[in-house]
Amino acid sequence: MNHKHRIAHRLTLLTAATGTAVLLAAGPAAAHVEVESANAQALAQNVEIAFDAESESDTAGISEIRVVLPEGIAPADVSYGEGPKGWEFTVNDDGWTVKGAALKAGVNAEYSVVVKQLPDAKELAFKMLQTYGDGRTDRWIGLDESDENPAPVLKLKAAAAGATPIGSPSPSASEPVTPTPTATATPSASKPSVSDEKEEDGLSAGVWVAIVAGVLVVAGAVTILVRRRGDVTGE
Repeated sequence: MNHKHRIAHRLTLLTAATGTAVLLAAGPAAAHVEVESANAQALAQNVEIAFDAESESDTAGISEIRVVLPEGIAPADVSYGEGPKGWEFTVNDDGWTVKGAALKAGVNAEYSVVVKQLPDAKELAFKMLQTYGDGRTDRWIGLDESDENPAPVLKLKAAAAGATPIGSPSPSASEPVTPTPTATATPSASKPSVSDEKEEDGLSAGVWVAIVAGVLVVAGAVTILVRRRGDVTGE
């Protein structure tokens, strides 16, 4: 092997070694869906989270992205921020879906959502299914950093001092509270019953009984007098 051939051979070995070193230094595969937030802090409220789903198809564009929420965030507590023109946002039992007309091939799908409150955690992994117009689906669901298809992960700062989950009882909640009177606590005498109202509209039942009795007595007396007069006339 002459001098030139030895140099070329060494350069080939050096290039191969350099390439191997770069691959080893790269470590675990990077997520192909990026997630970020300007307020990525545990228990923060009304937090906007942005997603950037990389297009990995040269022939079809992204048409749908389905996300499974991490523990601690309810689907009802997520609303749509911004996204591709014409795309719609719907809430699922375990997360959400954004979809619409397929984007151009090679164009990333960028959109954002707003979360009512982040949970008290160190990081949040958003499992994601990315579908293209031709039916292809990329599954970014791995929870291990070494996974070939890792889910995008949002790192959170520790909660601010005094921050509490929405809905937690306030310090004054344990103090006794005077009950508010209800309809059942109102005395029944304050409102007349149906029978009372009827009696107030006319004479009471006792008065009517006395009147009827008086009429019967008078009628009886008149009958007796008529009979006696008849007897006297007959004599």
